[in-house]
Amino acid sequence: MEEKKRSTAYSMFVIGSLFFVFGFVTWLNNVLIPYMRTSCELTTQVQGYLVTFAFYIAYFVMSIPSSYVLKKTGYSNGMALGLVIMAIGCVMFIPGAKMRSYPVFLIGLFLQGSGLSLLQTASNPFVTVIGPIESAARRMSIMGICNKVAGMIGILILYNALFGGKEELIENIKIASAGPEKEMMLQQLSNGVIIPYLIMTAVLIALVLFIKSAHLPEIVEEDKIIDGKSTSIFDFPYMWLGVLSIFFYVGAEVIAIDSLIGYGDFYNIPTAVSHYFGVYALVALLIGYFCGILFVPKYISQRNALIIQLLLSITLVTVALFTDGLLSVTAIICLSFAHAIMWPAIWPLAIRDLGNHTEFASALMVMAIVGGALIPLVYGKVADTFNPHIAYSVLYICYAYILFFATVGYKITKNKNS
Repeated sequence: MEEKKRSTAYSMFVIGSLFFVFGFVTWLNNVLIPYMRTSCELTTQVQGYLVTFAFYIAYFVMSIPSSYVLKKTGYSNGMALGLVIMAIGCVMFIPGAKMRSYPVFLIGLFLQGSGLSLLQTASNPFVTVIGPIESAARRMSIMGICNKVAGMIGILILYNALFGGKEELIENIKIASAGPEKEMMLQQLSNGVIIPYLIMTAVLIALVLFIKSAHLPEIVEEDKIIDGKSTSIFDFPYMWLGVLSIFFYVGAEVIAIDSLIGYGDFYNIPTAVSHYFGVYALVALLIGYFCGILFVPKYISQRNALIIQLLLSITLVTVALFTDGLLSVTAIICLSFAHAIMWPAIWPLAIRDLGNHTEFASALMVMAIVGGALIPLVYGKVADTFNPHIAYSVLYICYAYILFFATVGYKITKNKNS
């Protein structure tokens, strides 16, 4: 028993390291959006949110292929391959910066998302099934802490690398007329991304070596049998409803964090202040994760915690829409506290009792992360048509559907004995 506990703890440490990488890379988009708007001279909100689109659409494209890759390679080799693909995506930022080419940057982001898709497809079911399903939300909350701590560090490091000490340069770019002088200033700003992404490439390659030497155990699921018959993935309607819940959740989480600097601009809050908003949101997420670890499932079930946080989310959006300025911004930042339990609670509700279908279902769940690509574009379009304040009403749709899943959808089955 003690040996099994040590093995589980070691596996959690290794997977926690990967979740740290997830967070570091994922939440850099918060800084990359305003950076790309300036260095690539983007003119609309929708253009800026192509950053999140290119990154998260990779989950939709690559998740199913990832499940087949994992069948061939196993978990450890698949994770290593994902890290290599991410490293290639980071390298793409170098020609992107040199050419100041937005499409090349987007290709790099797509490759990073592709690598993360493979990593997520392997790591999330691993965390879920490595212990009792009733405490899966606690383990995933621990992974979430690794993710968000890395996100905070990443935002601060990349912001200082790209914008630190360059306020005068950015102001001069804004007022400069088109010509060689402006092109030179834009190129100077663009080159700032090269060193950070070279360092990230080296770190990712080092992690490949770490994963290869970790010797993680392989997870083998038994065939799922109902009434003496083998089942298909279509015999579990609640799983498909859970996939759509992840779609709406990720879209809401991305909007609540990646829109904050732009929302600060809407209220003329200086960027030197608003660039911390993403960090504050990640702190709110961390607090939410700690609450999940302390109270779920000891005092409250995963599902009931999800319902409470959804009601809190709806309340906070309402506060944001009916107030202005810093109070409204604060309500959006606090949304991240309410979001903390959602991924850890939706995931086990959606993949419970799937047997040998767990791996494929996990790929579908990761595929649903595409919500982070599509829903922010809807937010951006509404923001362009009206304003960023009104655009937060899009979040009501996300929370309404997840609430349906948490109260009704999670128990819909095709066979009463399943």
